[in-house]
Amino acid sequence: MSTTISQTPEPERATRPARLIQNEATTEIPVHLLFRDDIDSVAVPLAPTVVGRRRGTGEQPRVRQGLPGTVRPRPAPEVDPDLVERPARVLPGVAGVLAGTCGVAGCVLTSWWAGVLPKAALAASGLPESPGAGLGPALWAAYAGAGTLGLFGFGGLARGRTGRAWVLGLFGRYRGTVRRTGLMWVNPLLLRRRVDVRLRHWRSEPMPAVDANGVALRVVVLVAWRVKDTARATLGIEDHEQYLRECVEAGLSRVLSRLPADVPPAALVKDATLRNTEAVSESLTQLVAADAAPVGLEVFSAQPTRIEYAPEVAAVMQRRRIAALDAQHRDTVLASVVDSVEDTVTRLTMRGLVELDDYERKALVKDLTVAFCTGRGEVSP
Repeated sequence: MSTTISQTPEPERATRPARLIQNEATTEIPVHLLFRDDIDSVAVPLAPTVVGRRRGTGEQPRVRQGLPGTVRPRPAPEVDPDLVERPARVLPGVAGVLAGTCGVAGCVLTSWWAGVLPKAALAASGLPESPGAGLGPALWAAYAGAGTLGLFGFGGLARGRTGRAWVLGLFGRYRGTVRRTGLMWVNPLLLRRRVDVRLRHWRSEPMPAVDANGVALRVVVLVAWRVKDTARATLGIEDHEQYLRECVEAGLSRVLSRLPADVPPAALVKDATLRNTEAVSESLTQLVAADAAPVGLEVFSAQPTRIEYAPEVAAVMQRRRIAALDAQHRDTVLASVVDSVEDTVTRLTMRGLVELDDYERKALVKDLTVAFCTGRGEVSP
């Protein structure tokens, strides 16, 4: 009897997912390149990256980070597109005066016709004796009409001033803005809101902020602005002055957090700090103007007038700054002394004035160094 043994084919090896090793200082490294016990290799796509190494430190390469660029304004808030300033309908002040005068005259004539006008008023006005018709329904209607005309005539008189405007509304609806000056007549039923449209400046109180290194700061900002659209500034927001203050504080925190307050004295690049007030003012003005424009405010400039350390860190940062300046000064003086000693010894030996062995050369260098340092009075021997 023959026994047939069927050989079952081995199942195909399942494809293993690629295993990666990755950290902040290296690129992606496939595990199969480190441990070669796997027969089949897996192709792993690697994203291109740029690495850099600090010179003279021997540290691992690290990904380069770009310098902070220009601060971009955020998307502007949406405002009702129909809420746009437009001129209101008003009449010259003469029309109000005439209407009020006519109303008063109508009341006087009605009183004379009814016979209720005092005799002193008759004598003063030169009117004849009244017929004494009495106060009937017709006379009461005449009283009401003349009184209403007088109230509307004199009650609607208003005086417009330069640099001031009125925002008019009726039952919650915007009816226009009055920017005229002088005497005018405005419907007395309209609600008036006075708005200052002059060029204004605002000097803030010391506001807290931090720089790129997380150091606490106190900043005072001077903002030049004005109300451009009175409808949006008055009806589109609750308090446009408070909104401007909040925009300045928000923009200040964004601009100052991208740059350090100061750099070491030995640093070569000093413009990329908060001491470059021109660049800081330009970025801050751009941000504040973009945030305030949708609510009808026009910002001309927002510039920091004072940037100083917060009281809790001012003493520490001042000592650190003084220590850095002192160290830089000492390095400069020491380098100058060493150059002077080297130049002196070289000239003496090159010209053949003295012949020195190693011991005498060391002694001369020591004496010259002490002499130069003592003479300058800057670095102790």
